[in-house]
Amino acid sequence: MKRFALGLTIVLLFVLSPLAVAYYSLPQHFTQPLLDVNRALSGLSEKTITVGPHAVHYLEGGVGDAGKEPLVLLHGIFAEKDHWVDFARPLTGRYRIIAPDLPGFGESGRLPDQTYDYAAQTDRLKNLLDALGVRRVHLAGNSMGGTIAVLFAVAHPERVASVALIGAPHGIRSPQPSRMDGLIDAGKAPLIAHNTAEFAQMMDLVFAKQPFLPYPILQATEQAALRNADSNMRLWNAQLKDRYLLDGRITGLQQPTLVLWGGQDQVFDASGAELLRNRLKNPQIEVLAGVGHLPMMEAPSATAQQYASFLDTLRP
Repeated sequence: MKRFALGLTIVLLFVLSPLAVAYYSLPQHFTQPLLDVNRALSGLSEKTITVGPHAVHYLEGGVGDAGKEPLVLLHGIFAEKDHWVDFARPLTGRYRIIAPDLPGFGESGRLPDQTYDYAAQTDRLKNLLDALGVRRVHLAGNSMGGTIAVLFAVAHPERVASVALIGAPHGIRSPQPSRMDGLIDAGKAPLIAHNTAEFAQMMDLVFAKQPFLPYPILQATEQAALRNADSNMRLWNAQLKDRYLLDGRITGLQQPTLVLWGGQDQVFDASGAELLRNRLKNPQIEVLAGVGHLPMMEAPSATAQQYASFLDTLRP
């Protein structure tokens, strides 16, 4: 028996050791399979649709009932659709989910002759929903995505059943400045990474506790950030000119609203949550202890359950 166990151990080491070496030496070969498996576990698959000059990639899945509005999940700046996959997992059994790579980000691509400010992105969201044949939706967004959700809901109230800010939106002047506010005021662009050290600093900024990310996914994310640094700066500057644009517009939001703001958010300080409590119409607001700027990645199951409970309150 001992000889059999020893022999099995030797065989497993012989088989798995090259795979482990390849996992770390050739991570690019593992990235897509890992993404595909994680999407499948959430009942999501990737699709593409042409919207204007962009081929928009998006994830879709779930079992929405007739008459039940789908959930549209909007990522933040320099982020992408797969950041929502774990969050979507508890929801696809009850709702149709659509999570796009917004034009300019992820696989949807960025065109040098196009602008990607909030006005343009809000129009593109309308065009995307029109192309998908979706009339009315629940919008959920993080950071830039939350801001686009609010702006779209204000401009097209008849098309939005509710708004959920899963993490702080961009554009609110928090009473207490955040760590990122200090870096911006010092002339820095803390979400732009030109090298590995700056990428690590960016990850430390957006997460209170970095979730597990498989090595190939982390490497692909870092390489994309470094490769797109110059182009990212163009988009960063376009959004920085509207640094507090929601301050004067969020009072126009009339739909039922959920706000889940990370209590340890270093990008937008959680003191901003109280401003939203005073400016929104009967919002549900919770500051999440120990969570940073990306609650849907740091606490996907818990925040998805809070979102589901919020949606349940809207049912007749």
